[in-house]
Amino acid sequence: LLTAYIAKAADDHIVYQGKAGPGKGKHIVLLTGDEEYRGEEGLPMMAKILSQRHGFKCTVLFSLNDKGEIDPNNQKSLSHPKALDSADAIIMLLRFRTWPDEVYKHFDDACNRGIPVLGLRTSTHAFRGKLGGFGKRVLGERWVSHWGHHKREACRGVIEPSAKDDPILQAVTDVFADSDVYEAYPPKDAKILMRGLVLENMKPDSKPSTRERKKGRGINDPAMAVAWTRKHKWPSGKTSPIFTTTMGAATDLQSEGLRRMIVNAVFVGLDMKVPEKANVDYVDPYKPLFYGFNTFRKG
Repeated sequence: LLTAYIAKAADDHIVYQGKAGPGKGKHIVLLTGDEEYRGEEGLPMMAKILSQRHGFKCTVLFSLNDKGEIDPNNQKSLSHPKALDSADAIIMLLRFRTWPDEVYKHFDDACNRGIPVLGLRTSTHAFRGKLGGFGKRVLGERWVSHWGHHKREACRGVIEPSAKDDPILQAVTDVFADSDVYEAYPPKDAKILMRGLVLENMKPDSKPSTRERKKGRGINDPAMAVAWTRKHKWPSGKTSPIFTTTMGAATDLQSEGLRRMIVNAVFVGLDMKVPEKANVDYVDPYKPLFYGFNTFRKG
């Protein structure tokens, strides 16, 4: 295991040095900080795949408590924000953060360079207060509602027919997320890649739900968008390619298809050729905790 990958652990963040691969020389910064969906478990796993399978240098930043322990409930914390100064792309799974100005500046400066931004799950409501509105303005949607019953109805991803040839969907199949479908209405300038069928239960082979969500309207008629792309122009005048998915809980990332879609989105965002079938095999055994508040691994 010690020779499987090279990881440098600092006091407050982790750097996975990329092996040989097409991503060599590119730096991806992954931002964790959500109270519910165990981004502090899922994103390090994705960073290992991106670094060891594809060659990217990956830095993972965390929300910490006063003891220096990972604590996603601390909405004001982001460890080692200076890593963002050299980021070529950002992957974020954040929820209602209220970073101080000196932390947010590193994020804002990185975005204003026009680098790709990938927002997962609760990143639609990544910030609150004066930073609120980022989700709708940049990613294309804010927090609206749980469209499916939370923890009772899972999601099956279905590729939007008009997007079937999009390179982000290259070799993407069998996407399953045990987090429920979010209500989402991406703007007209967004390209919808995938919709999420609300299922009858939490099992991957469950049938799509036929219940009514609103009077006279079936919950999957039409199915909500769960992945899309768009462009966002920053105050600097630079434009970033944006990829958003309302999936992304640590347990969702057990889906090979979902992992591949995210990896493909990194390649597309960086204007790199997407692998014919991107290797998204785990680097280490991966057994994430089920999502929920205050369920993170203490200490």
